[in-house]
Amino acid sequence: MANPISINDNPSSIDPTSGFCSQTKIYYSLRPSVLLPPETTPLSVTSYVFSTLNSHPPLPTTSALIDAVTRHRILFSDLILRIKTLAFSLKTKYKLSRNDTAFILSQNSVRIPILYLALFSLGVIVSPSNPSNTKQEILRQIQLSKPVIAFSTNDTAHKIPSLKYGAVLLDSPEFESFMTSRLSETALDVELDKTKVLLSDPAAVLYSSGTTGMFKGVVLSQGNLVATVAAGYALRAARETPVNALCVVPYFHVYGFAYWLRSLAMGETLVCMGRFDFEVMLRAVEQLRASHVAVAPPVVSKMVLNGEVMNGYDLSSLEVVSSGGAPLTLNVIQKFRERLPKVNLSQAYGLTETTGRVFGTVGPKECKVAGTTGKLLSNCQAKVVDPETGISQPPCMPGELWIRGPFVMKGYVGDEEATVAILDSEGWLRTGDLCYIDNEGFLFFLDRIKEMIKYKGYQVAPAELEHLLLSHPDIVDAAVVPFPDELVGQVPIAFVVRKRGSILDESQIKDFIAKQVAPYKRIRQVTLIDSIPRNAPGKVLRKDLIRLAQSNVTSKL
Repeated sequence: MANPISINDNPSSIDPTSGFCSQTKIYYSLRPSVLLPPETTPLSVTSYVFSTLNSHPPLPTTSALIDAVTRHRILFSDLILRIKTLAFSLKTKYKLSRNDTAFILSQNSVRIPILYLALFSLGVIVSPSNPSNTKQEILRQIQLSKPVIAFSTNDTAHKIPSLKYGAVLLDSPEFESFMTSRLSETALDVELDKTKVLLSDPAAVLYSSGTTGMFKGVVLSQGNLVATVAAGYALRAARETPVNALCVVPYFHVYGFAYWLRSLAMGETLVCMGRFDFEVMLRAVEQLRASHVAVAPPVVSKMVLNGEVMNGYDLSSLEVVSSGGAPLTLNVIQKFRERLPKVNLSQAYGLTETTGRVFGTVGPKECKVAGTTGKLLSNCQAKVVDPETGISQPPCMPGELWIRGPFVMKGYVGDEEATVAILDSEGWLRTGDLCYIDNEGFLFFLDRIKEMIKYKGYQVAPAELEHLLLSHPDIVDAAVVPFPDELVGQVPIAFVVRKRGSILDESQIKDFIAKQVAPYKRIRQVTLIDSIPRNAPGKVLRKDLIRLAQSNVTSKL
């Protein structure tokens, strides 16, 4: 695994405040460097987590996992044994082996981290999906990742097609027995040591929509996951009381995926919450004395807009609210600070392709910098490149953000063309996002170069919805653009050209799409127009449509 240059390697040409090198035009991390093992090292992220827990053991009475609703607890003293037992059970019953893939379709639960860590230890690739996805969307993902087994729940199992080893129900007595069989830990270690997992091995396939509108399978390695755990340790602050971390972000999303992994590795208590409910979240903070909460931006908006509900709960234990997946507006940030002045609002920037956050705000001082998504994490490098000239930019100049470091994905599964388009030969990942880094090393997000819509942190590809719209016999042309919404970030809205003489209306068009996509992708508004504005090569002039939507002007038919 590469260990990129740090600020300490060539201090004379690197600005110690911004991290910008005047010679290379690269930004280097100002965080403490972390020594990472080579990619050829026989090590799984599970073994790495076990080693961190052994070197900094939590108290024997510390809960590793708590269910936010039932209050069911699993102690750290039981966690490692459950992971090893489950790995042994799955290996012996299903003959799962290194580089097999397991598809997971479930809401968050205390079982998910145990399952993932068990599979990682076997070298099995974890591929989680949004339970609200349609059968058609799930089939596309399964065609990409090619799983041999699935793990689902009673309410999602009907969406899973036939696989080699079938589907295991996570909410069944059988799965519980897989984790709790009485087996010798020594015998478990001997058997599991036979699986030689390398840091370079794939560990997960997470799904991200590209500009083509189709799902892409982002391949993250064992080393990518080890790097994100190590970076979390580098930022860990000494404290007298243990962290109680409530994560309401889905574990199938890279934000939630990386958050629970870092949390458990650092010996924190992870409070797991399934389907999101605002009052269940507040009740869990109050009753479980949560100190840290990980949420998506719409939840932050809900916290500032629902004061009468918030006032009914004791939130005095709360120290940090982390928000990621999409930027917060300055208005929401200001209102949050007014409502919860003693709570740090921490933001981060990252992609599925970078194993989640690569920039983040840490500590009260950084969290007070309005509008930033933080500073570059350990072992990472960044460039800000002018999209027109390709010239790397100094501080305070905008351009496309490029990232290099141990968090960057291996590539897209089965899509070499898309991988080459985003990853260059020197390991730089082009994010497609317009940003700048200021003189203090803080990242500020400006806009998206690629045409994605962010709804509650989820990515919605306009091209996917346009493809579906154009499949309707009464639609001759269509374009989808984002429309700002303070509660969810952005919503997809459509401009549609109907076939001459058609009486197709807005509600019928919205229903047509709603039947084919997950709820977060549904079109929220339809404007019927004479023609879609395009440039000479035929590219949709989306900015014109966005201006049209915001001015609330509707073309006459």
